[in-house]
Amino acid sequence: MTEITFYTHADDPLDVVRRIASKAYGQGKQVMIYAPDTAAADAIDRLLWTTPALAFVPHCRDSDPLAGETPVLIGTDADVLRSADVMINLHSAQPPAFARFERLVEIIGQDEASLEPGRARYRFYQSRGYALKTHDLRQHGG
Repeated sequence: MTEITFYTHADDPLDVVRRIASKAYGQGKQVMIYAPDTAAADAIDRLLWTTPALAFVPHCRDSDPLAGETPVLIGTDADVLRSADVMINLHSAQPPAFARFERLVEIIGQDEASLEPGRARYRFYQSRGYALKTHDLRQHGG
């Protein structure tokens, strides 16, 4: 069963996405950053190109010709991945096909626009019997 981890009260949700994707890549995992919103996809794409300055996380859009060979994908087509290791959700609803992944990561910001949909997703997963982990980033400087 998919392991689901919530990171709550993130000061900068996209930076948390970047750090988690980078760590998973370093562990040899395939990562899908589920981003159906073009603005969010563009923002995380730019962030992965520029931060941190001395490291690089190989990534591309799921529609790119190199998607099948790239360890971190941004988009909505999880079928492109060779293995379904980690999905990071950037959408306000639970992503389709999340149950195919070993791990689903939900990042919740500090604003009400992020908190209430995050609570709804938590209840959704909980009602279906998933074991949920929560990390409050206020306690960890995130």
